[in-house]
Amino acid sequence: MKSGELKPGDKLPSTSELCTQYGVSTQVIRSVMLTLRAEGLVEGHQGRGVYVRDRSAAE
Repeated sequence: MKSGELKPGDKLPSTSELCTQYGVSTQVIRSVMLTLRAEGLVEGHQGRGVYVRDRSAAE
């Protein structure tokens, strides 16, 4: 997100895709997602996925 590779509104890969991509467990991905949500960087939409937040709209 900081590098600009992911832009506001972009959907993040699924948990299983991230586990495979980074070679980590589901628990690690869930922990990271909780941190990103707590920092206001992403928002989850039930049944649709997790998306990068537009932080400028919230300011």
